Amino acid sequence: MRKKNIRLIIGIILILVMTALFAVLPKIYNNNFLLFNIMLYIALAEGLNLIYGFTGYLPFGYVGFFGIGAYSASLLILLLHVGVVPAILLGGVAASIVGIILTPLLRLSGAYFAIANLAASQAIYYIISNPHLENITQGPYGIMLSSVYDATASYNAMLIVMFFAFMLVLFFRQSRFGLSLMAIREDSITASVAGVNVVLARTIAWLLSAFVAGLCGGVFAWYTSVFYPETVFSLNISIFAIVFVLFGGAATLLGPLIGTVILYGMYNFIGISTPQYFQLIYGLLIVVLIMFLPNGVVSLFKKVKDYVP
Repeated sequence: MRKKNIRLIIGIILILVMTALFAVLPKIYNNNFLLFNIMLYIALAEGLNLIYGFTGYLPFGYVGFFGIGAYSASLLILLLHVGVVPAILLGGVAASIVGIILTPLLRLSGAYFAIANLAASQAIYYIISNPHLENITQGPYGIMLSSVYDATASYNAMLIVMFFAFMLVLFFRQSRFGLSLMAIREDSITASVAGVNVVLARTIAWLLSAFVAGLCGGVFAWYTSVFYPETVFSLNISIFAIVFVLFGGAATLLGPLIGTVILYGMYNFIGISTPQYFQLIYGLLIVVLIMFLPNGVVSLFKKVKDYVP
């Protein structure tokens, strides 16, 4: 059996196991909030992996799409009385539309792209939190969705979003499209000469990444039911997603999952009670990672790396 087919089978099994695990865990572990957040960051890390892992573009302002999704879904529910599920899907679409508006940023590269993307997300945050827009966005006073609050349904919605994010990454890993993206990441000029539509491929990855973040934002808004602009536009969301991808290993299905489970688990067991120790441990981990495992934890599996999804 070809390595590619084995990797596909392993990837599908991994996705099904993780989905089943998070579906069952609430029945045996009563901290649903922690489980929800783990799924949220897995989905965000996998979504960011679509653009960073496969194209090399590192969006420090990735949280902007998350915030757009949260606010778009919430305002559709509150102002236009759209159903929750359609509102969440439209929140993902709204994030993609913002992604289309920001596609000129893809002409930049490296730190220039990262900084410009961060500036764009901050601009969106200041627009939404503007007190003069209180009648539309509620300004800095936050959103309340208590009328549609449903912890169980929103948990299941995040489970579906996580599954969707997994499947997108697996598709990227297995398809010619994903290979073309990785070729672009290594050398865009050579990829273009070989017949790859560099602009289109990057744009598709960018918009799918934004769509995943928008869906996550919409489901987060539904689950929490009360949130403020600084909550859904917090830079920590971007930082967490980026670090989880870097720690586990970019351009893989398994890497962001490993990074999220280990680092977010560590954050909850150490960072909340003793943040000063957590920051020290976290910093040391990142330094060690950069020095000895620049390709992430998945690079430890050298003998089976061709089979790692």
